[in-house]
Amino acid sequence: MILECSQCRTRYLVPDSAIGEGRTVRCASCKHSWFQAPEILDLATRATKSDGPPTPAPKREARPPAEAAPPRVYEDAAVSAPADIGYDPFAPEPPFKPRRNPARRWTAAAIIAGVSMLLGTAAILYSGAPGIAAQLGLGIGGEVETPLLFTDKAVERRTMPNGSELFMVSGKVVNPTGSKQSVPDIRVELTDAHDRLVYSWRITPQVRSLGAKGAIEFNGAKVDVPASAKVVQLSFANEIGG
Repeated sequence: MILECSQCRTRYLVPDSAIGEGRTVRCASCKHSWFQAPEILDLATRATKSDGPPTPAPKREARPPAEAAPPRVYEDAAVSAPADIGYDPFAPEPPFKPRRNPARRWTAAAIIAGVSMLLGTAAILYSGAPGIAAQLGLGIGGEVETPLLFTDKAVERRTMPNGSELFMVSGKVVNPTGSKQSVPDIRVELTDAHDRLVYSWRITPQVRSLGAKGAIEFNGAKVDVPASAKVVQLSFANEIGG
């Protein structure tokens, strides 16, 4: 009996006894299964076929084995690429830039500000404007040689309505000579019980020139001077400072 697979059309030659009353068979090529019924032939046909030699079963043509595809070769970029000797894993990558040090910028700004203040102070001291440096407490130099004298000196402490204390100094500047004299700034210095300087300021006189035997009054006041001030000392300061 010749069996033919209905799926792949593969044919098989099997003895009739193998099928018997019918059975399920499976194709060895495509694994398809089906029920094969027994072959029914009339006696005349079987006798005619039995007289001649059996017809050999057709030979299956062997399919040539498929050629295996050559294996693909993949290149590993991490292995094949040359190593970058100058690579730094901690270096900043573009478009980022290295962070600036804010402490360094603040230090530079403080230095520039300090130099500017020193230059401004020097300009005030040497600008020729009498009394400006003294009012800021930046006087330089010492007492000036002058025949002028202080008389009628008076000191007063007064409490203001807002609770602040007003410290006032007053008196007269006298020219005992027979010629005109220049009147410099008046320097007021306050010292404590141990003769330590605790506060100072300068008073600008009403006039800068005093005639022979002449006299002018002066007065000055400050608010909230140190409470440790005990002694008041008056002197004539240099025109540039003092």
